[in-house]
Amino acid sequence: MSPAERFARLPNLLAADPDLRRRGRWLNADCRIDIGAEPFFLTLREGTLADLARGQHLLRSVAFSVSGTEEAWLRHWQEIPDPGWHDLFALTKRGVASFDGDLRPLLQNLQYFKDLLALPRRLPEAT
Repeated sequence: MSPAERFARLPNLLAADPDLRRRGRWLNADCRIDIGAEPFFLTLREGTLADLARGQHLLRSVAFSVSGTEEAWLRHWQEIPDPGWHDLFALTKRGVASFDGDLRPLLQNLQYFKDLLALPRRLPEAT
């Protein structure tokens, strides 16, 4: 399964995690997550994923974006990631991921976003 296909399963993964939804109950944000060259637009409302749009959407407004290479996401989503691939900031330090835009919603809800973007770890790894 490609990294983008893994990430596309995020709505089901989040729906199955009531604790994460509860922790994000005060969060309302629009953001963009790039899995390699493929963008995903997330609309988060009260901790739930109200919309996940895959692909280019011209002039779509977002507060911030998180971009990473396909390798970065695959290694980040290993059941137990190797050191340096385990955290969003570790990925930026490696130069394989970056943040853009108004980072205030990201930083104010940092653990929520770290846990949200780690949800694909729960999927079986491709062999």
